Amino acid sequence: MTVPPPGPAGPTTLLVIAKEPVPGRVKTRLTPPYTPAEAAVLAEAAVADTLWAVRAMPARRRVLVLDGRPGPWLPPGFEIVPQCAGGLDERLAAAFAGCTGPALLVGMDTPQLAPRLLAPALGPDGWTRCDAWFGPARDGGFWALGLAEPRPGLLRGVPMSTAETGAVQRHRLVAAGLRVRDLPALRDVDTAADAAEVASAAPGSRFARALSAMRPRGEVPAARDARDRNARRAAGERPC
Repeated sequence: MTVPPPGPAGPTTLLVIAKEPVPGRVKTRLTPPYTPAEAAVLAEAAVADTLWAVRAMPARRRVLVLDGRPGPWLPPGFEIVPQCAGGLDERLAAAFAGCTGPALLVGMDTPQLAPRLLAPALGPDGWTRCDAWFGPARDGGFWALGLAEPRPGLLRGVPMSTAETGAVQRHRLVAAGLRVRDLPALRDVDTAADAAEVASAAPGSRFARALSAMRPRGEVPAARDARDRNARRAAGERPC
């Protein structure tokens, strides 16, 4: 398979924070209805979709901040930096601390990520009259954070994985006097219903293909219906 060339050079370091997709260590909220092995397959697809999307974007550097070891899901062109010890706020702060100049970080929970979603931040005027970019997640967290200059202290102490995480983080940015611009809100993948909705929104993704191949036990109707819609789209069937 011919590997497409990476995106053009740009002023921004792109960071992806992720875990090695090991069963029992990733996407644990998908179990049940999915098995730990199936959850790991979905996590691998999600991180691969994310990394290939980031590879296509303009960047100064592309850095994978990884908990674990890289695998065949890693495309070429990424530097690998191990995650530091500590809570998620400390690990995010450390990722920014390793950068100079503008940096933008995303996670592995939004496989629907596409270059167009970050185009406002990565375009030629992305940092003009802007000090920070913020991508809210629909569960109250955030899926993207960009800083014109690394300021790790803006992340330390922010309560992570709560319904208020995004609001607290954005308030930190504003309170520090930063000019903040917002990216579109995205749904990240935590639960089976999330997985079905995200796969439906990105039917051509690795994540959607992986999900469509699975038949989870005790599947909730909303997840089943969204997955079936995605399978029909992949097969070329027109929706009713």
